[in-house]
Amino acid sequence: MPCTPVPATPLPDLRGTSALAVLLLTFLCLGGPSFSRAADAPETSLATRVEQAKRATIGVLQEGQGSEFQTGRARFSIRGSGFHLRDGYLVTARHVVDVDERGKRVIPKEIRVLTNELQELTAGLVGVNAFVDVALYRVISEQAALPPIPFTDRDAAPGDEVFTVGYPLGWGPAVSFGRVGNPNTFLPTVESRLLQLDLSACSGNSGGGLFRADGRLVGMMHAVIQAEASQEDRRCTRFGFAIPAGLIERIVTALIQGGHPEFARIGIQMSLVTLGTRRHVAAADVVGPAQAGGVRKGDVLVSIDDTPITDPAQLKNYLIEHTQPGQTVRLKVLRGQAEQTLLVTLGKS
Repeated sequence: MPCTPVPATPLPDLRGTSALAVLLLTFLCLGGPSFSRAADAPETSLATRVEQAKRATIGVLQEGQGSEFQTGRARFSIRGSGFHLRDGYLVTARHVVDVDERGKRVIPKEIRVLTNELQELTAGLVGVNAFVDVALYRVISEQAALPPIPFTDRDAAPGDEVFTVGYPLGWGPAVSFGRVGNPNTFLPTVESRLLQLDLSACSGNSGGGLFRADGRLVGMMHAVIQAEASQEDRRCTRFGFAIPAGLIERIVTALIQGGHPEFARIGIQMSLVTLGTRRHVAAADVVGPAQAGGVRKGDVLVSIDDTPITDPAQLKNYLIEHTQPGQTVRLKVLRGQAEQTLLVTLGKS
């Protein structure tokens, strides 16, 4: 049962100021280059972990014209990827499953998925989170022998060797290998940080898992940037982005428990100021939790819980990934020539 490419869904653009390139943001699919195994891991071990990741990977099906996938009278094509977490729970990207309904993008209550063993299964919606582009569905776990995927026990670091499994242009499952580049990248498509990757990637495999060499989940594939390409030109690139696993785990855990993740708010509108030859983050306006904790307009923000504050996006990311509403944090500020440590109890965003 071969997989065939399907037309790309219209995607948002990133347009830079350079005359040499127009950056096109497209949601992705992968296939890739060589991968050097870790010195302390046997070659057969990596092969085993890749095979397990393949077995845990699913293709998200959609009805389409001219597809070679047929079930009864319905015809299907693969529009994206996902992976089995545990107990029948399937994780994918929200934009992979949303559909147009009378001019509005809606999330279907059920989707059809294809396993590595070519089983077609129906999965029911558990919940979605547009904040970080995550959708969670569930199949009856007894229907398919899908292995569980463990989350990573540490944050991804520059140079980490990783691989992903997915459906490049509707074909697969294919495996791509590469490395983590900048683990603190931001794009306008989600409200959190992203892992920038040196991976061969192309449109069609959003929602696929990103794995370390030990088989643990590092993130979920989200987007690519292509240079000198139109939306219809789905050539591959080595400039991919993934949502960090820690944030996915937080979202999914809340959805499984029947709720939605709550994110903390500090109440500081930030700006950049220059001190000497360096730019620093400062409080341009202060309300709510920060004001109650003693932060003043004009304070330079030095650190939060001993983590240096380098830019506004980094502080926002720290609050998203490492704090909860009601938590008290230690905020170090520079006021005039003196540093002060303030205790701020975070609110709810």
